[in-house]
Amino acid sequence: MNHRFIQIMRRATPLAGNHPSSRRAAVVVLSVASLFVLMGAARAPKEVNWSELNPAFAGAEFVRDASTCAGCHEEALAAYSHTTHARALGANGRTTTEKLECESCHGPRSKHVEDPTNVLANIAPAGRAQVCLQCHSASKNHMQWQNSAHAMANESCDSCHVVMERRSDKALLKSADETATCYGCHGEVRGAMQKSSHHPVREGKMECSSCHNPHGSTGPSLVKFATITETCTSCHQDKRGPFLWEHPPARDNCASCHSAHGSNNRSLLTTKAHMLCLQCHSYGGHINVPRYNRTSTPTQQGCVNCHVTPHGSNHPSGAKLTR
Repeated sequence: MNHRFIQIMRRATPLAGNHPSSRRAAVVVLSVASLFVLMGAARAPKEVNWSELNPAFAGAEFVRDASTCAGCHEEALAAYSHTTHARALGANGRTTTEKLECESCHGPRSKHVEDPTNVLANIAPAGRAQVCLQCHSASKNHMQWQNSAHAMANESCDSCHVVMERRSDKALLKSADETATCYGCHGEVRGAMQKSSHHPVREGKMECSSCHNPHGSTGPSLVKFATITETCTSCHQDKRGPFLWEHPPARDNCASCHSAHGSNNRSLLTTKAHMLCLQCHSYGGHINVPRYNRTSTPTQQGCVNCHVTPHGSNHPSGAKLTR
């Protein structure tokens, strides 16, 4: 583009004599040439030299000054200024802009200048997570992320969090609260929580993270402890044991009998109590007890009327979990 402008200038030079008409002609030619150059620039935005337009882009690989980025991203920076990250970076009496380094997360400006599509949102999920882990990997809550169910499902930090604007008062979540954020993917859990027997999540007394660590764990289903039972008994300590007389299914896995997210049976049971017992136990020796009908089928709460401690018993005579 500059080469063509120089050619036009050279052609105009002979016209620039001392005669007034020659000078006027030269001015006209130069004006047309300038207009041609400007029109060419408008048609070819990829040829713009950003380093010349903004001296801050010249020289260093990193700019390290948010005001430079704000020249194009003013609205994004304004929304970002209200977030947890912005407040943290503006600590110790320093302004947010002084402390803020967009490139800490978005990479060197040179990559963005070379290719405007080279932005964080276009990086693969694992790569985006690595950006966040530059700062957050030291937290014990994030140490298991690489092998977590969410990471294996090709999710990333921005699946649940929004860094550049404030939507939640907690943890830069995508939705107003933690539960709504989780329900964005786990709709089946939302449905289970509407059943008559459920943990008090919808009442606001618990959150998903009361039982799960979304960033990874050594236990199944992202539970906070090594096993489901250990997770459950961290709250239900009266069911923890050890018991003199143990009930192995209750000891090994609470999910053998309970549906943690919700059930239409009492106590989060996976099915009605007497039918639940019969999944493992024969009723052949109990056909004459009052809670059985003529076809030897248990009715109502037949089993737990006698076996009142299904989780285990410390009573000397509790071998059958009857007391």
